[in-house]
Amino acid sequence: MAFFEDLTKKTKDLAYVAADKAKDVAAVAADKAKDAAELTRISMAIAGEQREIDKNYRTIGEWFVSEYEGEIPDAVRDLVEAVNTSKAKIAELEASKPRKDDGAEVEAAAPAQKICPICGAASDSKFCPQCGAPMGD
Repeated sequence: MAFFEDLTKKTKDLAYVAADKAKDVAAVAADKAKDAAELTRISMAIAGEQREIDKNYRTIGEWFVSEYEGEIPDAVRDLVEAVNTSKAKIAELEASKPRKDDGAEVEAAAPAQKICPICGAASDSKFCPQCGAPMGD
């Protein structure tokens, strides 16, 4: 019977070693998960701050163009003209939308497109496909 007692003791010892190794592996995995979560949190905070910077730059640009409408410096004249061309194209496209007999716009079968408040991209999703910003209601 000494053989079985020795086998039982060795099996228990091996089980304890395996349990200790499993605990070590679990601890390492938990540390890596915490590191990944922290990295994701920091990356999201950086992206949020970048969106704020972009929004503020856009506001500065809109103010500049409205403030110095007739006196646009040569350095930004091409950019302002490109924006004005895009605005004119949007107005033209809006005017060409089909209308019902009572003058109301015809509802499209596709979901309504929303314009991203950060980058200006159009999408029907809850978040912008370009910059990831919430699209709002």
